[in-house]
Amino acid sequence: MASLPRFAPMLATPGRLPPPATDEQWAYEVKQDGQRALAYLPGDGSLQLLARSGADITPAYPDLAGLGTALDGVPAVLDGEIVALDEQGRSDFERLQSRMGLSGSPGKAARMAQRTPAHLVLFDALFLRGRSLVTLPYAERRAALEELGLNGPRWSTPAVVVGHGEEALAMTREAGLEGLIAKRLNSVYEPGVRARTWIKIRHTRTVDVIVGGWVPGRGRLGGLPGALLVGERHPGGGLRYAGSVGTGWSDAERTRLAELLGVAAVGTCPFDETPPVAGAHWVLPRLVGEVRYSTRTKAGRLRHPSWHRLRPDLAPDDLG
Repeated sequence: MASLPRFAPMLATPGRLPPPATDEQWAYEVKQDGQRALAYLPGDGSLQLLARSGADITPAYPDLAGLGTALDGVPAVLDGEIVALDEQGRSDFERLQSRMGLSGSPGKAARMAQRTPAHLVLFDALFLRGRSLVTLPYAERRAALEELGLNGPRWSTPAVVVGHGEEALAMTREAGLEGLIAKRLNSVYEPGVRARTWIKIRHTRTVDVIVGGWVPGRGRLGGLPGALLVGERHPGGGLRYAGSVGTGWSDAERTRLAELLGVAAVGTCPFDETPPVAGAHWVLPRLVGEVRYSTRTKAGRLRHPSWHRLRPDLAPDDLG
């Protein structure tokens, strides 16, 4: 392993599709919802997987060990995402969570590999045959990766689309995928940098929710809401907890919310089941807001929620 250089993963910047005038200068990949990993293949049949933090997560994924022999002794460092696939072949982060954090429990990791197999989606080559590729344009690195033909039982190199960003985004939306990663064809690989030459475009959904509580912020936000605890009416009339929203406000909006929450303070939890949230303050469930989110968990919780706006035009009863 000492013969392979170490890299920090390059990161994408959240944003929108590139403008149509430059569309043909970008490649589009499906955005995967998993655990980022760099795969180190020294050529001796072994494999080491390092997380974005640099932690060695190899023992957590014994089902990926076969990748170590897939290159017939060619040393390589490859960039990718470890995912768990649902019945439709889409990455499902909730499934993957049962596989994460098991590096210190190889027995449990082996059992979970049988129940919930992992899959490594490869999308870049950083080092190959004794040569670093990070200064090459993305298009050349991608071609080098595809020439390796890495499509196996637990790993794959999905196709990318050059240009046609609008169509690619619409396709991922219709397929229920998380979104796209746009990568400029002439971009070099910048280890550890969140670069504008890689853009992640997430599909966002919106939902009207009822505020049932809040958690104070810290530091300069002491006494102000650091997060809102929100819920949705269900057919029985109760309030089902939908998650915690901690982003999306301006300072003025946060101050206004603090005033409204203070007026609505109540001593009992309004949700059907009390959320396991430390330090929660409860309020009468009468404030309605609109929240953006990416997907939901199987339990109905909102993933990646952010506050959009108050809805004074709506009453809680309107959401039944």
